Amino acid sequence: VSNLQGPRYVSPVPSGGFVVSEECGDVKVFTSSRKLLCSLSSKYGHQFGNPTGVCVDTDGSILVADEQRRTVHVFPERGAPICLVSTGLRRPAGMACSSSGHLFVADTVENCVKVFKYCARPP
Repeated sequence: VSNLQGPRYVSPVPSGGFVVSEECGDVKVFTSSRKLLCSLSSKYGHQFGNPTGVCVDTDGSILVADEQRRTVHVFPERGAPICLVSTGLRRPAGMACSSSGHLFVADTVENCVKVFKYCARPP
């Protein structure tokens, strides 16, 4: 996949495609055949500061850490983005989601991994 602006983190999506964060830019979603499906900035009208870690939960929602804004947003397949974490992060980087609704965020300033429960319904 070419024509990316400083690719940083990548995560697979359940459909077989993948999502990529771009340094100081955007987050792009690709199909399994590596065709650009959408840009989260364009699809949701969301402005990123510096997107870093990305992951996809069991519902297919894309979660994105923003290093500059110190936040994590959830981008559902339908509906508006939701700010999931707005405090407690100093420099979020890599992320992972568990099937039980936990979000793991590496915080590079505090040299730790922070764990958040974000799924309101049982898996």
